[in-house]
Amino acid sequence: MKIGDRIVYPMHGAGEIVDIEENEVGGVKNSYYILRLPVGDMKLMLPVDKVEEVGLRELITPAQISEVVEVLQAETEQLQGSWNKRFHTNLERLKSGDILEAAAVARNLTRQNNKKKVSSGEKKLLDLSRQILITELVYVCEKSPEEITEWIDKLIDIPELEELAT
Repeated sequence: MKIGDRIVYPMHGAGEIVDIEENEVGGVKNSYYILRLPVGDMKLMLPVDKVEEVGLRELITPAQISEVVEVLQAETEQLQGSWNKRFHTNLERLKSGDILEAAAVARNLTRQNNKKKVSSGEKKLLDLSRQILITELVYVCEKSPEEITEWIDKLIDIPELEELAT
């Protein structure tokens, strides 16, 4: 990997490598990739020797955007169990680093939150899933975070099939 590469860091989203720095943390010198995310001007430090371990991956291709759209427009999945069980299920989906899993979590929690506010823990997962989704799509679609956010909201806001029947 080199400066200028755009990659996906699971549980954070997509970013661009803007620098490679030597830093000392806890008395140990290490090389770090400095990632800049396109949302919130967030910068992350990723140890170069941990790249394989954290599951970095390349961005999806423009051809894969249609798969993301399908997931965002699909019916809401009703997860069973307590909010705690749903939280852990959604957390595992986000940890996978798969954009389709992040899209499903964003869709489900957005719709659930629109009907009845989700718990504070689930709200954090909702925000994180949207950040993961938005940061990657900003790069792949070459649009601003605001344009991507608006587009995602429109895709998720399609009325549920069961609501159309009533």
